[in-house]
Amino acid sequence: MKSYRLLTSLVVVLAMAGADAQTASPVPRLVVSIMVDQLRSDYLDAFAPLYGERGFKRLMKEGYALLNAEYPFSGPDRASAVACLYSGTSPYDNGVVGATWMSRQTLRPVYCVDDPAFPGNLTTEASSPLHLAVSTLSDELKVATGGKGLVYAVSPYRDAAVLSAGHAADAAFWLNDLTGQWCSSSYYGPYPQWAVNYDRYTSLGKRIGDIVWEPVNDLVGNFNYFVSGGMKQPFKHSFGGNRKFRAFKSSAPVNEEVTRFATYCVDNTALGMDGVTDLLTLTYYAGNFEHYPVSEFPIELQDVYVRLDRELGNLMDALEKKVGKGQVLFVVTSTGYADEETADLSKYRIPTGTFSITKASALLNMFLMAVYGQGAYVETVYENQLYLNHKLIEDKQLNYTEVLERSQDFLVRMSGVKDVYTAQRLALGAWTPGISRLRNSYNPKCSGDILVEVASGWKLVNEETGYEQLVRSSYMGFPLFFFGCNVTAQTVKTPVTVDCVAPTVAQMIRIRAPNACTVAPLTGLN
Repeated sequence: MKSYRLLTSLVVVLAMAGADAQTASPVPRLVVSIMVDQLRSDYLDAFAPLYGERGFKRLMKEGYALLNAEYPFSGPDRASAVACLYSGTSPYDNGVVGATWMSRQTLRPVYCVDDPAFPGNLTTEASSPLHLAVSTLSDELKVATGGKGLVYAVSPYRDAAVLSAGHAADAAFWLNDLTGQWCSSSYYGPYPQWAVNYDRYTSLGKRIGDIVWEPVNDLVGNFNYFVSGGMKQPFKHSFGGNRKFRAFKSSAPVNEEVTRFATYCVDNTALGMDGVTDLLTLTYYAGNFEHYPVSEFPIELQDVYVRLDRELGNLMDALEKKVGKGQVLFVVTSTGYADEETADLSKYRIPTGTFSITKASALLNMFLMAVYGQGAYVETVYENQLYLNHKLIEDKQLNYTEVLERSQDFLVRMSGVKDVYTAQRLALGAWTPGISRLRNSYNPKCSGDILVEVASGWKLVNEETGYEQLVRSSYMGFPLFFFGCNVTAQTVKTPVTVDCVAPTVAQMIRIRAPNACTVAPLTGLN
């Protein structure tokens, strides 16, 4: 009998141990997703001697750090990067190919979040996620919780605020370029009272005249990573004039304002206060001051990273104190691009030149007229894309495929052209190295019929609009961090694409991934 009782007790103990082992990982009360505009791995590493212990070093030591993240499509900008991060898919599916694109209906540029149906709150900008064609992480959270999960987006920039908020968020906030107020869109409902109170008592518009940006400490002023021009004098910038808020939004102090408003939001809402997971999306800035070349403001860029490091630490400490240690999941990554450099390569005998998309379109139209007769075959151009006149092609009963192939053969012979991609070549999958990334950056509804890939080192120009771009294809690495909520500390050097973030977070908070996301979630985080 004693042996039977002993055996029974042993079975019970083993069963309980098995049950404990199978207990699911805790679900965070609050997910904080931080997109850092233009964060770069090389600068992140270079300025490491200037950091404290609570920001980047903490993410590296205690977080799941993926050091070689990239986007699954070519030419990301802030808008397309944010859309990809939260939809878990590329522009080919989510519809956001960039901050702007050409409308085929009006032949005018379209801004990614413009929507005249929804006037702004404290701004004249009418906005909504109208052009975001799929669901986002925030949308799926709302669906899974029956609307109980709270979603707030805070960004200095309108595109990032609206696209990260998605279709179903409670509110999206960005800084008004003219007044410095945190504004929003009526799409998300009335402007909340707590935000009104923030503007009443501590608005940026009232403080901007007293803000002076100078090195956060002497170490920043005496540290020099860049080789151009030797040491620069420590800087001192104030913000005035008609462009003061635009300048502020491309400076280090803007990150302090984001942290201030975000923590005020958490303190005055129910974010993270119950068992239903909530989501807070933020955008910080790590680019050049006023988007000038880094050679003009090198010490400022160093200070941007040092202050960003401090703000990440302040934010993590404040939110863990408010919501509870281990109850907040932080995700930090980059937009994956950098402000363009404008050096004159010809001075150094580096192969270069100027490719005019305006002249190329005119020459192509003349060629097509010689082949098919009179007509305006090229309807318009935008950046490196040409839009053909579909109605004319149809009226003349021309073979669209043949017109594309002739156009491709004509354009690819031009100086400065690396390759030419037609809409059909991208859609049908005539694969060559790198074409999958180009296809992912393309969307049939808003992209051109012909994409001209300009050679690296050449300048792409449009004389009619004044558009200029010095083409670079070099790799720019950036990190992806997961931190908090029992995430395993680990450093991973294997390359990973950012579209894995949405399904990974969705799995961790036990909801479905966004509806166009086909990428598998990461494993081994906890």
